[in-house]
Amino acid sequence: MVNATSLELGHGRLKMDGLQEETGPIGVQLFDHHPDAMADAARRAADAGAFLIDINMGCPVRKIARKGGGSGLIRDPDLACRIVETVVAAVGLPVTVKTRLGWCGEHNAGGAEAAVNWCRRLEAAGARMLTLHGRTREQRFSGTANWNAIAAVKAALNIPVIANGDVNSPEEALRCLRITGADGVMVGRGSMGAPWLVGQIDAALSDRPIPATPTPRARLALAKEQLLALIEARGDHGLLIARKHMSWTCTGFHGASQFRQQLMRAPTPTEALHLLDQQMQRIE
Repeated sequence: MVNATSLELGHGRLKMDGLQEETGPIGVQLFDHHPDAMADAARRAADAGAFLIDINMGCPVRKIARKGGGSGLIRDPDLACRIVETVVAAVGLPVTVKTRLGWCGEHNAGGAEAAVNWCRRLEAAGARMLTLHGRTREQRFSGTANWNAIAAVKAALNIPVIANGDVNSPEEALRCLRITGADGVMVGRGSMGAPWLVGQIDAALSDRPIPATPTPRARLALAKEQLLALIEARGDHGLLIARKHMSWTCTGFHGASQFRQQLMRAPTPTEALHLLDQQMQRIE
């Protein structure tokens, strides 16, 4: 996920450079409200080896939306469509869009007509696929995702539609697909601290045995592996980046809450690694 204007100023280049090291297809998600900046960022991503360009029109974070980026574009569909058209014209890659049902409550009540109209405009502008979160921006992540509204959008569009929202288990993924008729599901917050959920859902969709959820000790080992990788890539700053991920992952054992508090207060990577090793020994 890259801010197009910031990229023009030299920020985010590390993310683009990292594309060269990827062994498989990878997309770049761009957000901004300046069509020319978005087009330029898309060209940079294409040159760096991106497989597709995804335009973020769903992020509910206030500092992004109030500037017209992310879900803020839902309030200006003309600008949103112009951005899609400009990016499509700039690159030969597939251009996709991630968005929500609408901006505020009325888009989520009494039917899905507004969501259908909004998504039809994105399709007409040249989007090749749509990932649709079944909530409005006003809802952020509260309440229940409206899978029926996603179903209405899927029925109205000719491009693939990916359902997003409340997909937190293999069983929910299958139920979501049954209700929405979508072409796939996207996992968001459900994978925070549980990256194995993606593999579990893939197994369910492929009618294969679902892998077991990792044990607490395996979760701690995963947290340690990620911390070591971040330290190697970013030095001591890697610990600051890893903290929120470790707090998501280090769960499921007696005293987990107290342990996470200690881990978040660890002043150095060495101390954090020591705490992880100690905890793994305790629960062997």
